[in-house]
Amino acid sequence: MNDNEERPVTIITGRVWRKKGGRSEGVHLMLVSPDDDTAVRTALDALSKEGYAEAELDQIGDLQDVPDEEPHLSAYQGAMEGEVSIVVFDEKR
Repeated sequence: MNDNEERPVTIITGRVWRKKGGRSEGVHLMLVSPDDDTAVRTALDALSKEGYAEAELDQIGDLQDVPDEEPHLSAYQGAMEGEVSIVVFDEKR
């Protein structure tokens, strides 16, 4: 991929904790990054800045299509604008 090509939006899935040993929540992070290693470091930094004490990241990949439902549509748009978008949700137990 050369510098003139638009980079895809990367999605990272996992779980986060506001405090160690607390209740976990599911998380989807969306961002644009030059590679997976940079994406993971950037995502972890963003979670730390938002006050999350712990994170467990499970999967990383590139989105093939624009999401059609909120909150993922807004998160995708934010990622396209250079933000690290964080979508947190209750995990199914």
